[in-house]
Amino acid sequence: MGLWDKLKGELVDIIEWTDDSRDTIVWRFPRYENEIKMGAQLVVRESQTAVFVNEGQIADVFTPGTHTLETQNLPILSTLKGWKYGFESPWKAEVYFVNTRQFTDFKWGTQNPIIVRDPEFGAVRLRAFGAFAMRVVDPARLLRELVGTDSQFRTEEVQEYLRQLVVGHLGGALGRANVPLLDLAAQQLTIGNTLASVLTDELAPNGIAITKFIIENVSVPPEVEAALDKRTSIGVVGNLDAYTKFQTANAIEDAANNPGEGGAAIGLGLGMAAGQRAVQAMNTPGAPAAPAMPPPLPAAEWYVGVNGQQQGPFDLTGLAAQAQAGSLTRDTLVWKNGMAGWLAAGQVPELGSVFAAVPPPLPPQ
Repeated sequence: MGLWDKLKGELVDIIEWTDDSRDTIVWRFPRYENEIKMGAQLVVRESQTAVFVNEGQIADVFTPGTHTLETQNLPILSTLKGWKYGFESPWKAEVYFVNTRQFTDFKWGTQNPIIVRDPEFGAVRLRAFGAFAMRVVDPARLLRELVGTDSQFRTEEVQEYLRQLVVGHLGGALGRANVPLLDLAAQQLTIGNTLASVLTDELAPNGIAITKFIIENVSVPPEVEAALDKRTSIGVVGNLDAYTKFQTANAIEDAANNPGEGGAAIGLGLGMAAGQRAVQAMNTPGAPAAPAMPPPLPAAEWYVGVNGQQQGPFDLTGLAAQAQAGSLTRDTLVWKNGMAGWLAAGQVPELGSVFAAVPPPLPPQ
């Protein structure tokens, strides 16, 4: 040790600490051979506490302010030392500055899911994560229980211990809350406040309090989320039968606007679905009888050429009546959509049934 260090040890000290780390909870003031002079100035800032440790025993605790270290200001240390010479010589002691502000950067989360009993869904596995804030409320207890002789006690040294303590109490808190799964989001603040109180009581022997506990999110496994989504969709639809009819009507309209093979397939599918519903209705005891539906109208698509003039359109029934009356013969010209031109009625195989009951013309006499 150099001459300057020895001379410096003889000067009146100013003992203080300014924290620029943001994560230091306790810091020990470095002294040459731990000697502190009579009349030294101790500066304790707001959000700090200074703890004197002499020969391994906590001697005094100083709150914020500037303190001159004299006999009257150190009653406990004076009693422990029991000096005979008016407390004039330097003494060896350790000074620990304890940060009493809130530390808000603690995160927590469940590595494994917590199983709780839900009144609606039964046993459910939950995961959760969030944050919490802690503060030192009893510096002496903190030094005795957690810090020991550590010269710089940081948040990372206690973070895992606190996280395990949080997760250990989380399952019990969720179970005692007796809140259904679907109402957990509305009760997260209340459950968090309850957990903060429980954890503070648990950590009281260590001199630590949990000032704020935040549950940021509670989640369920993906398969449970998928089931909840389906249930929500059904709830939004409401009356499933009315929704099916609405979808059917939309499909029929789309099929009418697209008269291709796709439209025909849709029509076939809807027809089969309607038939199934009709069969189910008939097989249901006490179900009202389906209203009688009229048969489809006959297709009128034939045109007839009579005396150089076009007449029609007629359906097959109308052509048969004209054949019976004699105004339509096998030589009468006919046409419908799809034919290349006019043909004699007798040359159209499709009209064979029209002349089935009409005798052929008499042969020449």
